[in-house]
Amino acid sequence: MAASKLEEYRRKRHAERTPEPVPDGDGTPRGADDTFVIQEHHARQLHWDVRLERGGVLVSWAVPKGLPPEPGTLRLAVHTEDHPLEYATFEGEIPEGEYGAGRMTIWDSGRYETLKWSDREVAIVLYGQRVRGKYVFFRAGEDWQVIRSDPPEDEHWTPLPELIEPMLATTGTLPPVEADDDWAYEFKWDGVRALARVEGGRATLFSRKGNDITGTYPELRGLGEQLGMTQAWLDGEIVALREGRPSFKALQTRMHAGDQRARQLAKHQPVTYLIFDLLHLDGRSCLSLPYHRRRELLEALELSGRHWQLSPCFPGEGAAVVEAAAEQELEGVIAKRAAAPYSPGRRTTDWLKITDLHTLDAVIGGWRPGEGKRSDTFGSLMLGLPAEGGLRYIGQVGTGFTEDMLRTLLGKLRKLERKTSPFVTEVPRDRARGARWVSPKLVGEVVFKDWTADGRLRAPAWRGLRPDIDPEELDRG
Repeated sequence: MAASKLEEYRRKRHAERTPEPVPDGDGTPRGADDTFVIQEHHARQLHWDVRLERGGVLVSWAVPKGLPPEPGTLRLAVHTEDHPLEYATFEGEIPEGEYGAGRMTIWDSGRYETLKWSDREVAIVLYGQRVRGKYVFFRAGEDWQVIRSDPPEDEHWTPLPELIEPMLATTGTLPPVEADDDWAYEFKWDGVRALARVEGGRATLFSRKGNDITGTYPELRGLGEQLGMTQAWLDGEIVALREGRPSFKALQTRMHAGDQRARQLAKHQPVTYLIFDLLHLDGRSCLSLPYHRRRELLEALELSGRHWQLSPCFPGEGAAVVEAAAEQELEGVIAKRAAAPYSPGRRTTDWLKITDLHTLDAVIGGWRPGEGKRSDTFGSLMLGLPAEGGLRYIGQVGTGFTEDMLRTLLGKLRKLERKTSPFVTEVPRDRARGARWVSPKLVGEVVFKDWTADGRLRAPAWRGLRPDIDPEELDRG
């Protein structure tokens, strides 16, 4: 009978402890069965509650990833207890310890039309401010699912891409003063590149190589929750801040951690995701838009959290930004042409790296045993760049290593040992004597002051391994 419709709802709630409406009514029909509300529910796991007025109550489904924006995408919809009609206007914080604890806000509301209603299938047309279209909720075994059955009203709607390659910068110098207004400037962060695909309140992080690194940085999961139902591709840099400055050495520990270790490190050595570009937003590709417009759209998202924020951007202030980077002991500056589109997978002069020190990704081709305090590890790494048939020798690096780096690297190098040198150019005899050769599989980053006349690194220092880069990606020597 009608009185039983809200029985389960009341059983799960204590009127004296929750701000939710707990009316005495029995669910007697009062409306025209044509109103709906979608509430964003930040409970233990973010989800969206879709509620349809029917027979004096709100028939409800919890949809973990929200309603699918385009046809063909199936999403789980958990059929929950009927709610009172008064719940259609509820917003507030359900206290900890109560059923459904967490923040509840109205995400959309409006009128709906019923196309079919049975115990196994509910087909409707929603007419809301944010959602407009045909949706079908249907039983699939013990569960319910929801699918959109018509295309979006926006004929230019583009589905969120599964993967986007990052745009890369070229080493350069500060643009001339007369062209300063044509450029925007950002600090060059001492971190690792990461792109974020956000859909249904979930953020998936990808490395420069396209590998899923979400589990490596669990503290960044909340970024998806902040964006909610917004679909987006973001580009940025993950950094480990120490005393207010990025530390690539500190980041090394995080880059190589497995899921369980990553969860532990996230509490004590958290990272920060510095976001600097927007590549796709709610059914629209942003790749062809000029940088200044992408930046405007990115800033409108108002992304800010404990572990993520926007990377500062300074239009037309090149010399001042370079000076500020030097004062703060940052790695350098990235100059971005304001009118330039985003070019996935391309290294282009529309983005310029401006630094006092040079940075280089190089391949490890061998190592020399250490002496003294390093007698149980290695003294230096022998570096090269890809060349026809092997590597071109560019020198060795023996500084910049922490104890953890030395132990971790030695273990990796021993697994790659080989009898012959991978270098196709001559290695000085005093360097080759006693050297241990390895297969050219590992890429590392170094900083150095300049190149010598014979093509060697001058005063190099080790920065860390780059597991996100393959040797084949490097420029041929």
